[in-house]
Amino acid sequence: MTITVAHLQPIIAILAGILILVVPRLLNYIVAVYLIAAGVIGLGLFKHLS
Repeated sequence: MTITVAHLQPIIAILAGILILVVPRLLNYIVAVYLIAAGVIGLGLFKHLS
């Protein structure tokens, strides 16, 4: 299985959810990183991954 840009958002969401459950104090940072990553992926700045 090849990982494409379409697979990155669900993987990031799962990892963020697990980290939030384990360390709730990190919620602000995890949400911020997730939003930045989703924006970068949405803009297509990782075209070489697809």
